[in-house]
Amino acid sequence: MKRLLSVLTLATAVASTGCIKQMLVDGQIEGTRKASSAFDTIGDYEMAKTAAQAGLVQFEGMHKLSPKNEDALFMLVKGWTGFGFGFIEDEWEVAMDAGDKELAAYHQKRAKMAYDRAIFYGLELLGHKAEGFEAARKDDKTIHAWLNENFTDAENDAGNLFWTGYAWLARVNVMKGDLEEGAPYVAELFVGVAMLERSVALDPTYNHYAGTVALAAYHARMAMAELDQSKQMFEQALQKTQGKTLVVQLNYAVKYACVKQDRALYETQLNAVLQAEDPDPEQRLTNAIAKRRAKRALAPIHIHDCGMDNQPPVPPTPPKKAPPPPDE
Repeated sequence: MKRLLSVLTLATAVASTGCIKQMLVDGQIEGTRKASSAFDTIGDYEMAKTAAQAGLVQFEGMHKLSPKNEDALFMLVKGWTGFGFGFIEDEWEVAMDAGDKELAAYHQKRAKMAYDRAIFYGLELLGHKAEGFEAARKDDKTIHAWLNENFTDAENDAGNLFWTGYAWLARVNVMKGDLEEGAPYVAELFVGVAMLERSVALDPTYNHYAGTVALAAYHARMAMAELDQSKQMFEQALQKTQGKTLVVQLNYAVKYACVKQDRALYETQLNAVLQAEDPDPEQRLTNAIAKRRAKRALAPIHIHDCGMDNQPPVPPTPPKKAPPPPDE
């Protein structure tokens, strides 16, 4: 009897130790997610890139230790999506502008891998809330019905759907130039659009109206797309963000104005990005990324690609001078 009690006591102690370790891991993951917003305040692009790489390795390790932890899954889908957009696509664009096809293909593959990983974790995260995604992705009607029925929590679902949906659209954008390999992704573009639409319906303010911006860019995907709707959504995002979220102006230019071949709007929006100093300290990183891309987008190669060579350039508007200090 004493031996049995000893065995049970030991087993209980081991189980308790395991529970304590799990609680510590989960607590660390929760704290990391809460503190992650500080990353957005870093305006040094190179420093942020190095930190983002290290952060992804850390999040992967956390997920390994606690595979069911939703905070870890969220950080992974957000982290891989953000890294793909902010850093890998940046290198891809630089290689394409330089005409280095081999290097561009390498970075294109890296971007796809990042978005693949983000989508993998995103679908796992959504699966914690509702089963049936594979059946729901059949067509536009079934995916909307599944999302509307199962995702109703603005506080949590809006973010989960945004990052997963954005990664889905970004992967299509990366692969659309490859007619053979990219065709299946283009055919399922509606899935990512539906996720973003549901995210915006739940909380349009999430991540500085990023869902609205992403959908506005989608509606300007080609000259025969929904350009009036795109313009309306970009104008709405500009008004809501008060010009402090520079990716709004960037996308307004490179998506809508480029497709419309409106050089005046194109250059006005890009110059506004470049002239902005530090409009929002909470968005320094994304604004730094927007500035890098806006500068490249003003290069002659991009003016040509948009078919605007025959239109006169728009001189930059002089930046507003700060008002003089009041007399003492």
